[in-house]
Amino acid sequence: MLTKNQKHLALDLAIVGGSLIVAVVLGATNLVELILTRSEVSIMTGSLVAGIFFTSIFTSLPATVALGEIAQLNNVFLVALFGALGSLLGDLFIFRFVRDNIRRDLDVLIEALKREERWLRLHRRLTDLKYFHLLVPLFGAVIIASPLPDELGLLLLGLSRIKTGTVAALTFSLNFLGILVIGLIAQGLA
Repeated sequence: MLTKNQKHLALDLAIVGGSLIVAVVLGATNLVELILTRSEVSIMTGSLVAGIFFTSIFTSLPATVALGEIAQLNNVFLVALFGALGSLLGDLFIFRFVRDNIRRDLDVLIEALKREERWLRLHRRLTDLKYFHLLVPLFGAVIIASPLPDELGLLLLGLSRIKTGTVAALTFSLNFLGILVIGLIAQGLA
């Protein structure tokens, strides 16, 4: 019989599996790119929607292409602004999910791992490091600033118990810069 936490973990894994299937379909059909770049949506709406998709591992590649194409035809700063607003919405959703749900799943896994001696030694070494608690959010911010999808960075920020307002300011700023660079590169390549 599965415990409540184990059922929750199984549900989360099923959601991730379903998301992977959706991502494969989106990638194979280029549906997101087609909707955002070929329809008559405004720069604000297109950039906002592409920004939401920009944050997820499952949709970041088509969203990056869409943001680049939108930036080729419009003001790159407006694309970056509205794209960053969209990515902020996506990141806050992911952060809430990470902080509220995945943390419980990790606690279940950690409890299971604590029974193993190797895990206990590693856990003690990491927590004994003087600045370990500062490194976790720093690595999270570096991942968000990189071209990598934001989920892992948000997971690290969620584990570090950083405040939601700080996460919002951080992800908006970092995604604005990332989308701006994508737009500038796209304009240079056009």
